[in-house]
Amino acid sequence: MINFYLKWSGTALVLSGILLHNLNIFPLNIIIHLIGVIAWSIYGWKIKDKAIITNFGLQIPIFIFGILNFLNTNFNFF
Repeated sequence: MINFYLKWSGTALVLSGILLHNLNIFPLNIIIHLIGVIAWSIYGWKIKDKAIITNFGLQIPIFIFGILNFLNTNFNFF
């Protein structure tokens, strides 16, 4: 049953992140999308699906880079 919730909450969050991106609501779009990607990565790991793990797992560092870039640009974080 947990797989059901991981998959569908992850889907809702990824789609919400894409919507927020198209509405230019930044950085919330990255954060919401990242949470969805983490849910999908956990789901892929649980069912041992290498394609899902590769697709969503490799997005995690990309989104982290985006968050760090936002922090550096707006708050001189680094």
